[in-house]
Amino acid sequence: MVRIGVTGLARAGKTALLTSIAGNLLELGKGAGRGAAVLPALRGRLGERAITVAYAPAGAAGLARFPAAGNLAALAADPPRWPDRTDGTSLLALDLRIERRLGRMKLPARRLRLELLDYPGEWLLDLPLLAQDFAGWSAAVLRRLEGRPEAAAFLAFVHALPAGAAADEALAAAGHQLYRACLVALRAAGLSFLQPGRFLMPPPGAPPPWIGFFPALGTGGLQRLLAARFDALRDAVRRELVDPSFGRVDRLVVLADILGGLHGGAAAFADMRAALAAASGAINRPAAWLAWLDRLVPGRLPDWVVPWRAGPRRVVWAATKADHVGRQQRGNLARLIGTMAPAGSAPCLHLALASVRCTEDVAHDLAGRPVSAVRGRLLGGERAALSYPGEVPDSPPDDGFWRHPFLALPEFAPARLPAGGRGGVPQIGLDELLCFLLDDVL
Repeated sequence: MVRIGVTGLARAGKTALLTSIAGNLLELGKGAGRGAAVLPALRGRLGERAITVAYAPAGAAGLARFPAAGNLAALAADPPRWPDRTDGTSLLALDLRIERRLGRMKLPARRLRLELLDYPGEWLLDLPLLAQDFAGWSAAVLRRLEGRPEAAAFLAFVHALPAGAAADEALAAAGHQLYRACLVALRAAGLSFLQPGRFLMPPPGAPPPWIGFFPALGTGGLQRLLAARFDALRDAVRRELVDPSFGRVDRLVVLADILGGLHGGAAAFADMRAALAAASGAINRPAAWLAWLDRLVPGRLPDWVVPWRAGPRRVVWAATKADHVGRQQRGNLARLIGTMAPAGSAPCLHLALASVRCTEDVAHDLAGRPVSAVRGRLLGGERAALSYPGEVPDSPPDDGFWRHPFLALPEFAPARLPAGGRGGVPQIGLDELLCFLLDDVL
């Protein structure tokens, strides 16, 4: 079995990615008649070996199944529509049967269960909390909030608290509600580095006892109560990462809407850059003794030893919505996310990705010179629009970039699927992503 975690910053396109993986792999498995043009690099990696792909039976799995079939039906509708976003953890499971040969002799086919875990993007940024204490985290959060109008009410509440405030459930509840409202407003303003993510997307079921806290500085009983609840959240994150579902993830895909960060302006981009740096630091930070042990006995450590053992075996950092910029800009987009999320010790790929391609590349005349642009159908109508958002920087931009910001991006509707979906889902970069993730097992 290969288990791949799929996560990312909020609204980066996890639903589109999982839907496209399912649609394209299922079509690839239909053979030369229908799947020959789908995922050509993966088809080339297989060579002459035949492959069949089917949804795995649900069995007694505790996780909700990702609604791939319904999502593909939405994309194949007339007119096509975007699938609904997922709002919790779910599982996409596919059974692959790959032909094997030794010379001209056929060997028993290899059977492989491919499981993709949809991990809420809001929870990704809880991973860095494992390396922080409450006082350090509070100081960092309060520094980030200074000057933000969305945080004014919460900061006024925190600054009014006495340094030695006694433990008080009413104060803890009031502060939590103000802080959560602050996070909701910051998300609406386009910010990404919002912790804990579980305040924005709570775990299913009744609210856990530790939920009622907020960042604050002080030395009294209230501070100790809030710190204890912060530690309880970190324990919940640790338990989740060693449970039978997420503890066995050994490949990871992290998505980010980098173009959205650039369009949001200097503050939004800086916030996204900090969020990705924190996430990559947490993913690339195995315990030193475990990293040594994992090198000594690679692949043999039991899954319960530590979250993701010594870290994911392969990691992909993908800048999504690559179809919103022209072909000439996509290399810069991949290089930009590479500077924002550095590679760790595991094999790593940075790429520009459009899981469901909405546009076509066109040449556009701008002030007498041709530039690479895109054209696609606008959301909510049939009218096609031309988009040239500007130059994508290949590294975090300096102050001069923000004096000439990107134009607003149109909201594109999904393109009609070729042959009603029988030709797979048009995409950019998905073939490369799958070849990288599955290379060792293919």
